[in-house]
Amino acid sequence: MEEVKAKVTDFLNINEMNPAHIEMEKMCRIFLQEMEKGLAAEQSSLAMLPTYIDIERKIPLNKPVIVMDAGGTNFRVATLSFDKEGNSKIKNFKLFSMPGVKQQVSKDEFFNTMAGYLDEVVDKSANIGFCFSYPIEIFPNKDGRVLFFSKEIKADEVAGNMIGENLNLAISSSKNGDKKNIILLNDTVATLLAGRADVKGMSFETYIGFILGTGTNCSYIETNKNIIKTKDLDLTKSQIVNVESGGFDKAPQGKIDKDFDQSSNSPGMYTFEKMISGAYLGPICLWTVRAAAEEGLLSKKSAEKLKEIKEISTKDVNDFMSYPEAKSGPLSSALQSAGEKDLATAYYLIDRLIERAAKLTAINLSSAAIKSGKGHNPCRPVCIVAEGTTFYHLKSLKRRVEYYLKDYLVNQKGVFYEIINVENATLIGAAIAGLTN
Repeated sequence: MEEVKAKVTDFLNINEMNPAHIEMEKMCRIFLQEMEKGLAAEQSSLAMLPTYIDIERKIPLNKPVIVMDAGGTNFRVATLSFDKEGNSKIKNFKLFSMPGVKQQVSKDEFFNTMAGYLDEVVDKSANIGFCFSYPIEIFPNKDGRVLFFSKEIKADEVAGNMIGENLNLAISSSKNGDKKNIILLNDTVATLLAGRADVKGMSFETYIGFILGTGTNCSYIETNKNIIKTKDLDLTKSQIVNVESGGFDKAPQGKIDKDFDQSSNSPGMYTFEKMISGAYLGPICLWTVRAAAEEGLLSKKSAEKLKEIKEISTKDVNDFMSYPEAKSGPLSSALQSAGEKDLATAYYLIDRLIERAAKLTAINLSSAAIKSGKGHNPCRPVCIVAEGTTFYHLKSLKRRVEYYLKDYLVNQKGVFYEIINVENATLIGAAIAGLTN
């Protein structure tokens, strides 16, 4: 097995994909520079979008707020309040389809459909917290303009329009009546806010919202004086900034990464996300194993079988890494008649790509924590509110992320952290935004 391991290491070195060559200190410094450039409206791969949402206001207790969550293909609606212990109480929960998921809809159809989803709850509160998990530009009034939709949502007329403003027009023109105070935010911001409601007696100095699922992104709390690109801010206050970290383009791509990126629907865009997130880890693992087979690291028979695989998901990768000899799933099936060296080669290759994803994730989180300037007191650490199936379910990923965070962020930088998972985070975060803004 040492021979197999050595060949895998040589292959990754040649293709510039060995995670051992990624330097935490160097990459965090570059990530932080990109963050600062983004805040100053200089050329940067990190958008650093102000949200105008702060977390300094107390959460009103026993006061209901309407929450809406537009994410993926589902659209959730409910009412939510917090009791005197700070526990969230979700009522009137309904699950709908995202408008435009099945067929093209007009602007009026899009907003009228959403207004219709509110029929049973519209009279429950004057406030709405709306988690809208598509690219939006947030304005000081906390409304948001749609930049574009991903391919599965067919609502071309909606791009460029304000969400809250048009939803209010649809509400007021229907039998539902009065306009609402609508607060727009994205899923990482909602995830960050959810941490406020789930501290379980702990005291945190600041919060980071982090998602590593199909895609990846993070948000953190920044002092307004550092948001140079945005004028007329109260410089004594802070607000949540949406980093758009999946767009980071300074991570060291290897040869296979670059080839894979050029084959994607968006070459040159969100290259960081393509190295670590669930939508891409499966395919990049397949590309890497195939490339290794072509270089003779696997038998000819395995190489031919691997060519027959049409696609592979991150779940397939997880299944293989958990049960490599199970002989089910595309990878195990392709290698079922191979010798142990082929299986071990594929395992080592994918293991190194998971290691790389963990290291890059730790660089993202470390940079956000360091940029916040908080967490130096171990009694009041940085709270990382983490969401996403890739982060929690891909074999050994979370454990490895925490290894790098402990080694670099804690031991070298003296910044302490705690990772928490909040059930119904986007609904809870949307509620907090709607109640406090």
